[in-house]
Amino acid sequence: MPGSAAQRRRGRQCAALPLREKDGEVEVLLVTSRETRRWVLPKGWTERWHGAAEQAAVEAFEEAGIRGEISAEPIGSYAYLKRTGDGRTLPCKVDVFRMQVAEVLDDWPEKQERERRWFTLPQAAMAVEESGLVTLMLSLALPNA
Repeated sequence: MPGSAAQRRRGRQCAALPLREKDGEVEVLLVTSRETRRWVLPKGWTERWHGAAEQAAVEAFEEAGIRGEISAEPIGSYAYLKRTGDGRTLPCKVDVFRMQVAEVLDDWPEKQERERRWFTLPQAAMAVEESGLVTLMLSLALPNA
């Protein structure tokens, strides 16, 4: 759901980086975007009535059907060009908040609109298109990250 015109002009978004450990390996949950079906993090416009971390947790629930503990401060950020409904692009900066996933729901608000899938961090870095997000994921995959 798009934010206000002022928020879109600012181009500020927040995202959850949903993580879990499975069989000794860190995995990240990605979702498909609604329009292009690209693999992305659950993200949305930074809202005036929520802090960015809280809004990232809301987006994770709505888009991916997950709940968990989200970091209070971003672990990094990346930039990308968002395609708008009228065919234009808007430069956006996305602050990324680490989320330790505690619950994966069977039903969630955007279940019919998106696919979700667990990836290892290197696999996720190969699946996303935004170079800054690739770099962030690969840095987390390094030992002692």
